[in-house]
Amino acid sequence: MAKLIECIPNFSEGRNQTIIEGLVKIAKNVKGVTLLDYSSDSSHNRSVFTLVGDEDGIQEVAFQLVKYASENIDMTKHHGEHPRMGATDVVPFVPIKDVTMAECIAISKNVAKRINDELQIPIFLYEDSATTPERKNLAKVRKGQFEKMPEKLLEEQWAPDFGERKIHPTAGVTAVGARMPLVAFNVNLDTDNIEIANKIAKIVRGSSGGWKYCKGIGVMLEGRNIAQVSMNMVNFEGTPLYRAFETIRFEAKRYGVSIIGSEVIGLTPAKALIDCAEYYLQIEEFDYDKQVLENHLLN
Repeated sequence: MAKLIECIPNFSEGRNQTIIEGLVKIAKNVKGVTLLDYSSDSSHNRSVFTLVGDEDGIQEVAFQLVKYASENIDMTKHHGEHPRMGATDVVPFVPIKDVTMAECIAISKNVAKRINDELQIPIFLYEDSATTPERKNLAKVRKGQFEKMPEKLLEEQWAPDFGERKIHPTAGVTAVGARMPLVAFNVNLDTDNIEIANKIAKIVRGSSGGWKYCKGIGVMLEGRNIAQVSMNMVNFEGTPLYRAFETIRFEAKRYGVSIIGSEVIGLTPAKALIDCAEYYLQIEEFDYDKQVLENHLLN
């Protein structure tokens, strides 16, 4: 059976359609790779691509996309709501079919080395590829963002895993790693007070005492003039989407604020959404494997 690996690179560009279309063109023209989805957000000023492919193709497309981004995205001119440290901010590899996490870790290291060797972009390895416990959490790796990375790279514990202790002048720094699937899940509030979103994000995220598998920040969606709790659910079974959603709803009430909508960025496992349906519909003794029609058609 052919091995299938997913790659979800995040680029610090969500407004310039010419650059985004250039990334799409590359993603669609590498042998052995399929572009499943891509989305761009002007407030975050960020684009997220979802690709799946074989070992050779997924490594090649990841490198070519990083190369294009480094040539066309200038981080000294970048402004957006989402934390970022590089033109290509993060490149995760995810095992999908007949491939192990160990193999994805090896792939991440191969790509990281090539990026640094050929493009001179310093690389941090993160998540399952991390070389130290502190580097497993992307938020810790990215702390300080592009503007403070020159100083951070000089700190004793923050030498890049690949490259010298200096940023690429316009492409910054990139994180590359292997991880299990996550769900990028955002909840929008009917307020323009970013501090409320920040306070709720602090309550819901695991690093500050909230749900273990939730990472969250508050962001402002300038185009809609509303605040958002932006989250990465790194284990949707350990912390289901509905649990984070209901916590946000509960905490928002203390400020007289309501939820006006939510969104999933990119692709998500079906079970993450079906678990929500089971919860809200209060379905008794539901069997995901036996009662979902599509599961029978695929087996």
